[in-house]
Amino acid sequence: MAALGARGSAAAPARLSRVARALWGWRARRGLGQDAGAADEGEAARPAFADEAVQTLLRRMTGLDLQKVFRPVKTELRPPKYKLMTEAQLEEATRKAIEEAKEKLIMPPVLNEREPIDDVLAEDKFLEGTETTKYVFTDLTYSIPHRERFIVVREPNGVLRKATWEERDRMIQIFFPKEGRRVIPPVVFKDEHLVTVFQQDRHEDILNMCIAQFEPDSPDYIRVHHRTYDDIEKHAKYDLLRSTRHFGGMVWYLVNRKKTDGLLTDMIHRDLLDDATSLITLYHMLHPECQSAKEAKERKLQGVDLIKVFVKTESQKEGYIQLALQAYEEAMATSTAS
Repeated sequence: MAALGARGSAAAPARLSRVARALWGWRARRGLGQDAGAADEGEAARPAFADEAVQTLLRRMTGLDLQKVFRPVKTELRPPKYKLMTEAQLEEATRKAIEEAKEKLIMPPVLNEREPIDDVLAEDKFLEGTETTKYVFTDLTYSIPHRERFIVVREPNGVLRKATWEERDRMIQIFFPKEGRRVIPPVVFKDEHLVTVFQQDRHEDILNMCIAQFEPDSPDYIRVHHRTYDDIEKHAKYDLLRSTRHFGGMVWYLVNRKKTDGLLTDMIHRDLLDDATSLITLYHMLHPECQSAKEAKERKLQGVDLIKVFVKTESQKEGYIQLALQAYEEAMATSTAS
């Protein structure tokens, strides 16, 4: 596919930019994606991923393990550095580390999949057969956001159309390279290769690569995230994403699909009862029609009582979770007695 976007191309950038605004208009924003959870007007009252109340719960469940956030990465071996600090200096260094960790744990956005672009601008039959390849015309004006950048394709049959999202992504990467992103996505993102990645417990690595390679509303971005979350849920490997920026997105995905039994059990086994109640609170926010949400509101339930009602009315693995909760209560009673 030939790409024509330089200053000396068929149309000058300034004129092309003016044409872009006339033809592209607000439809350039089509597919930007609304926050999953507020896509339909009928669900306007339903909380969105970006809502502060939701983010607070997700941050709380994510946790802040400094050892994991700042764990060493595989680099060239270098001698360790040691510093002697006063108590005040140590407290200040710890405070800065916590602030930096919070920045690293900022969750990526969760968007709906963008709508496909299938707009024909002109059908010039007199051009049919004059070329054997497609030509792509790209507006290279730097001040234009990439989502509004005018990119069109001239087909060999004379059809002039807007570029598809995949074509847009390739052209933008060619002319405005983004670090960590390739023009052609690596094969590791194909489903058959994801299996190998998951077997190596590299779920966090593939999600980090996915964020660098794809736009958050692209089909591949959403597919890779969902495959990763499903594998974690299937094998109960939730701790792989705990204290990472991906944990909140996974919780949001599981709660939306009412697949929380495994995660709830994992939290109880790890004595994370506050996280368990946060999980149920988020579940009630997204599914206010469920029986446990109504009972929790009427009886103002909290803590273990809230978990028991949720397990009894909503869980598909009631017996298993009840045993985990019973073991927790017995351990707490023994600890208190001693």
